[in-house]
Amino acid sequence: MSGYDSNPFASPASDNPFNDPAVTQVTNSNMETVDPFLAHPTDGLAAHTTPASTSPYQPAVLQPSTEPSPQATAAAAQANLLRQQEELEKKAAELDRREHELQGRGPSGKENNWPPLPKFFPIKPCFYQDFSEEIPPEYQRVCKMMYYLWMFNCVTLFLNLLACLAYFTTNASYGVDFGLSILWFILFAPCSFLCWYRPVYKAFKTDSSFSFFFFFFVFFCQVVILIIQSVGIPRWGNSGWIAAFSIIATNKAVGAIMIIVAILFTICAVLSVILLKMVHSMYRRTGASFHKAQQEFSQGVFTNKTFQTVASGAASSAAQGAFQANN
Repeated sequence: MSGYDSNPFASPASDNPFNDPAVTQVTNSNMETVDPFLAHPTDGLAAHTTPASTSPYQPAVLQPSTEPSPQATAAAAQANLLRQQEELEKKAAELDRREHELQGRGPSGKENNWPPLPKFFPIKPCFYQDFSEEIPPEYQRVCKMMYYLWMFNCVTLFLNLLACLAYFTTNASYGVDFGLSILWFILFAPCSFLCWYRPVYKAFKTDSSFSFFFFFFVFFCQVVILIIQSVGIPRWGNSGWIAAFSIIATNKAVGAIMIIVAILFTICAVLSVILLKMVHSMYRRTGASFHKAQQEFSQGVFTNKTFQTVASGAASSAAQGAFQANN
């Protein structure tokens, strides 16, 4: 039956050349399974992929408006003004603090030492004075003599007050002399220090022509006043020679006191003339001149803060007046 079960239509096995055992063995050993997706790997394609070109033109984007409103601008300006005001107040407070720290110190930054007052005294010294430090050696002797002359003049004015008081006790009509003697003591003692001693001290210290000229003018007036005081005109408040001789006949004690004061006034006048000549001779050797004094005065005036404030105020007032007139 096996012969009947075979396919009658099939070709005989011997007719197929591929059924040869030798061919089948060779083809089975040399054939490999090939993956069609591995024949063209995608790694190379990914590495050599060209990116899409970007266009140089970007799409238009609408930006929101950032311009501040008038209210915001006003608020910012007000805040800026407040900030500036706070800064100015801080600076003013700092300046006040430094001023309080420097209070009691002279322009040179050193602590004032004149007049020499006790520490507990409520009034503090007003000036700084040191001959050995501030005055050149060649001027120290004359400057000290001017200082001693000022003190001698103050003592004489005080003794003149006492002599006029004694003069007043002898006769009530001489009360005018006593009152004027008080006035001369209160007026001349500080004014002589400020008006001729300090200028000559500053002149020797800084070689200032303006200080020299100011001293010469005021001190010449001081010499004239001392001569008048030594003469002793009645009712002028001076215990001079005339007033002393007028009372010595009636009251020798009071007359003697007034003669002593007259001698002191005379010594002051003589010493003043001598020192005036000495200072003038030194002034001529310093090379100072009137032209130099004018320059120092103009520079001092133009750099003065008070003068600058007044000048700026006057200029602004004139400008405002001219603007209003034009309108």
